[in-house]
Amino acid sequence: MRRPLLAVLLFGVAFGYLEAAVVCYLRDLHEPVRQRYYPGRPVGDLFPLVTIEQTLAIDPKQTRTLAIEVGREAATLLMLAAVALAAARNPGQWAALFAIAFGVWDIFFYVFLKLLIDWPASLLTWDILFLIPLPWVGPVVAPVLVSCAMIGAGLWSLRSEAAGDPVLIGRWHWAGIVAGGLIVIVSFTLDYAHVMAGGFPRPFNWAVFTAGLATGTLSYARAASTRVRTWDSVLSSNR
Repeated sequence: MRRPLLAVLLFGVAFGYLEAAVVCYLRDLHEPVRQRYYPGRPVGDLFPLVTIEQTLAIDPKQTRTLAIEVGREAATLLMLAAVALAAARNPGQWAALFAIAFGVWDIFFYVFLKLLIDWPASLLTWDILFLIPLPWVGPVVAPVLVSCAMIGAGLWSLRSEAAGDPVLIGRWHWAGIVAGGLIVIVSFTLDYAHVMAGGFPRPFNWAVFTAGLATGTLSYARAASTRVRTWDSVLSSNR
């Protein structure tokens, strides 16, 4: 798996740069509208957001840009899934490589934004994370933590399979992983209506986020530890 893994890693890094470049263009495009309502605010301060109604009043064409951006985000997920599929030989490898590609892409997106426009100011800076199905907002460190967990799980799965002892994720483990992911998404969308109405983000709900991340991470860790205990018991019975 060295060559496929290297290809996925390189793709994630390059795609992170591409995503950062697109965001730079979008900010330049949107900044004149934003300055009309919030003159003098630094470009790096994304909030408060200009509402859709305010944007329409100045530049109706930007609603088309928003629709295009939603499509681009969907295409981003499809591309990450596709490159993982091209490199994988079975569904387990696909899931692991997708997790790695997604995590590397997300982390390097912020790395390149920092290099290109010196943003974010810190890991606690708030960002608009995603738009599907609702706008996600949260401090940068939150998606970075999720990405680190995804990369770690993906690498462990590939390592275990290469050692001839793959991680077997049962349906209850999958249920925990999916539930954890959904809880994390909820933590990002709890305040979306207030933010989209032009308000400043309220304190991030770290309790909900931590519960989701812990649920997903521990569910995967449980699958890995069950696999190890089961294998050890087989060896013990053969002695």
